[in-house]
Parts: sequence; C-alpha cells; structure tokens
Amino acid sequence: MKQDIRDLYRNEAKNEDLKMSEGHEMRFLQKLGKALPVKEKSSNKTLFFKVAASVIVLLGLSIGGFKMFNNSVDVKDPIKVVDTEIKTLGDISPDFKKVEDYYLASINLELSKVQLTPENKELFDGYIARLKELNDEYKKLTIELNKNGPNEATLDALIQNLKFRLKLVMRLKDKLKDFSDVPMEQKTA
Repeated sequence: MKQDIRDLYRNEAKNEDLKMSEGHEMRFLQKLGKALPVKEKSSNKTLFFKVAASVIVLLGLSIGGFKMFNNSVDVKDPIKVVDTEIKTLGDISPDFKKVEDYYLASINLELSKVQLTPENKELFDGYIARLKELNDEYKKLTIELNKNGPNEATLDALIQNLKFRLKLVMRLKDKLKDFSDVPMEQKTA
C-alpha cells in the first residue's frame, strides 16, 4: 500500500477545517524558552577575570620555560658538521646527497638529544674533540674530492667518516646514559 507523499499533502491541504488550538503558538514559545533559555551577555568583570587568568597562565609558562632552558651548560665552540663552501659529497649525485643528508641529520639529531650536565661535561668534551678531528678529516677529504675529482677511494672514505661520526655520537649517548645510571657515591670515589 504505497502512497505518494505529494498526493497525501495535496489531500490534506484541501482539508481546511484543521486548525491549531487557541494559544498553541504561545505555549510552544514558552516551552521553547524554558528548554533553551537565552543567555545573558557576560559582564565586563567576567571578561576582565578571564583575560587576567590567561595573562597569569602565559606568564607562568614563560617563566617556567625560561628557567628550564637557561639551566643548560653553554657549549663554547659549537661544531660545524660540514663546511659547505666547497663541493661536497652531496654535490656529486642525488644518491650521495641522500646518504650525506641522512648521516648529517642523524648526527645532529643525536647530538641534540644529549643531556649535558656539569658532571658529564668532561666526558662530553672528550667526544666533541674527537668529533672535531673527524670533521677536519672530512674537510680534507672534501678538498681532495674537489682537487682530484670523484673516485671510489675518496667517496668511500667520506661515507666511512660519516658512519664513524654517527657511531661515535651513539657511543657518547650510551656512555652518558651509563654515567647517569652510576650511583653518586661511585662517581665521586
């Protein structure tokens, strides 16, 4: 018994004796007002307190962040991982560029994760000195690459240098982790 809704509507529209009861609309609006009351606008005091609370929270976070980032030990001589003034391994081909970028990004990422404290500064400085030596060797190999052109021995030496630097940084992280796991009595003895 399917019927078209349009036909039903046309038939109902002809039936004009259907009317809403007296005051129906007023009762509907009253019920609607109770169910969904109109909110009053917030006063200036409320707005002032909201702004003041936001300022206090931001100020507290700023001071906390400043204290947290200011407690780190400053490194006097930051390390430049690669000197880009001359042609590098990455300039040879896109594949070498990917290899070089991967290792350099990994080295920098791992160095950024190192937690430097006054207790482990001596150990850290020793590793940094070795990294500087490797970086200088990398520069010499890059100069040789520019002077003699790309050859298998020089390219292999450059890649091995990058690998060794990454291994050295990973070893530094392990040593610092071991160092932080040692009880304080054993560190001072």
